Amino acid sequence: NFILIYCKCPVKICEKRDPKGLYKLAREGKIKNYTGISSPYEEPIAPDLTIDTSEVTIQGAVNRILEFISPKIFLS
Repeated sequence: NFILIYCKCPVKICEKRDPKGLYKLAREGKIKNYTGISSPYEEPIAPDLTIDTSEVTIQGAVNRILEFISPKIFLS
């Protein structure tokens, strides 16, 4: 059994957060097959939980995940 949690974020936000500049290199063609730039990304069809990280803080995302999984599993 598993829980599919999809953490989504628009590519433009990912580019702004990119500390290594990999998105820029991919846009310049210096990195081939980079997901979301030169290689497609397929969103999951039916995730159990979707969190848009452009709309919540890290702590907010963690809280949502814990709220979602807590009733489903035993956390020791």
